Amino acid sequence: MIKLSELQSWISKLGLIPHPEGGYYKETFQSEERTSDKELQVTFKGQRKLYTSIYFLLTSNDISHFHRLKSDELWYYHGGSPLTIHIIHENGEYEEIKLGLNLEKGEVPQALVPKHSIFGSSVMGEDVCSLVGCMVSPGFEFQDFELFTQDELLLKYPQHKDIILKLAYKEIPK
Repeated sequence: MIKLSELQSWISKLGLIPHPEGGYYKETFQSEERTSDKELQVTFKGQRKLYTSIYFLLTSNDISHFHRLKSDELWYYHGGSPLTIHIIHENGEYEEIKLGLNLEKGEVPQALVPKHSIFGSSVMGEDVCSLVGCMVSPGFEFQDFELFTQDELLLKYPQHKDIILKLAYKEIPK
């Protein structure tokens, strides 16, 4: 279990920096190979690395705000408290995935967030942190990253009001 009192040590030892969606991250791996949208069913400008991977550390005092990517994102549980991934799929359905190692409680050690889904995450427990890995393919670029306000999401998904009010920004920070 990673306690909040150990947070600064983990941030320092892993070389993490604040992420715009919440939490802390560090890019750990990236493909040397590239692809373009001509080979894929997604539209973006230029080329993308085949994959990128990060460490992502989230505390129980923070959330990963609702955002969307043009790529699939695989999440891998590494340690600490379990983490919940909250997904609003393209068809409007809401799904929660519990990332962790307690299979008896429905947790899974890895999960896929499909491209174009709106998603965020939160840590289960109090005064704890969760360390996960995230691999994006085609590789992550900030130009493919969208954050959302509560008003934007409530217009499109009013049926998910409770989770939108918890995980979406009131207004996007500058």
